[in-house]
Amino acid sequence: MFSFFKKDPAAEAAKPAASWAERLKSGLSRTRSALTQPFASLFAAHAKIDEALYEELETILITADVGVEATQHLLGALRARVKRDGLTEAGQLKTALKAVLGELLAPLEQPLDVSGHKPFVIMLAGVNGAGKTTTIGKLAWRLRQEGRRVMLAAGDTFRAAAREQLEEWGARNQVEVIGGQGGDPAAVIFDAIQSAKARGIDVVLADTAGRLPTQLHLMEELKKIRRVIQKAEPSAPHEVLLVLDANIGQNALTQAQAFDEAIGVTGLVLTKLDGTAKGGVIAALAKRRPIPVRFIGVGEGLEDLQPFRVDEFVDALFA
Repeated sequence: MFSFFKKDPAAEAAKPAASWAERLKSGLSRTRSALTQPFASLFAAHAKIDEALYEELETILITADVGVEATQHLLGALRARVKRDGLTEAGQLKTALKAVLGELLAPLEQPLDVSGHKPFVIMLAGVNGAGKTTTIGKLAWRLRQEGRRVMLAAGDTFRAAAREQLEEWGARNQVEVIGGQGGDPAAVIFDAIQSAKARGIDVVLADTAGRLPTQLHLMEELKKIRRVIQKAEPSAPHEVLLVLDANIGQNALTQAQAFDEAIGVTGLVLTKLDGTAKGGVIAALAKRRPIPVRFIGVGEGLEDLQPFRVDEFVDALFA
């Protein structure tokens, strides 16, 4: 039994429910410390906006894993806003920085919409340990809360723990899991889609084995899975989600590029933001690989995976 299934439901129900804004603020505390707390001493040391201030701000942004390209973009936008609004005081930069960061991230805010097809097939991919299977379980819960009929396809056929974990999530969410051990993952997902079509299922969540972009034979297998999904349903997959562990920082750019080129990623899930100071990488993704961020995760709870909303995210960073 996995640890996240051992919580006492009665004890959990007795706890006061924190709002999403509170959980997000708490979950982003490490990134906030790396990104915004240095601003206090920076603004104390500089009364006026000058080149020295911009140079120190550049260092802070890069240290927070915003990345060089996104940092240069943000500083350029900041300079333009300072000139446009006639800002002169260093303390005025915080509000201006929030605004330009929000503008950079805005294209990433595109919520997942599963209403266009039935079954709506979602293929999930990512490296080992990114949190794919847990993400599937939480997505299944969210979809069930919306009244959707869900089926899980255990496409990670070689790691027994992955199948067992998915079956636990299936039992918890009262959804069927189609799977098999040691078989062809493409065939398992094909069978799941056929079954879903016959039973009137709304959404199929297809798990795949974790793999590194450098494992070329496994990336080819992922391409095959996508092709077989199209044979089962020509319009599918309707969504290809790449699950990224926020702890990897700038490596997220490499992963996003490699998986996108292989299977056409349509959305990102950024997990484990609560365990890292590298949440600034979302700005780097927005600049280099602006794939919509469908969900972000800031904890182990079912409700700690939520749609990405720019205003909420930026407010939590600068809280």
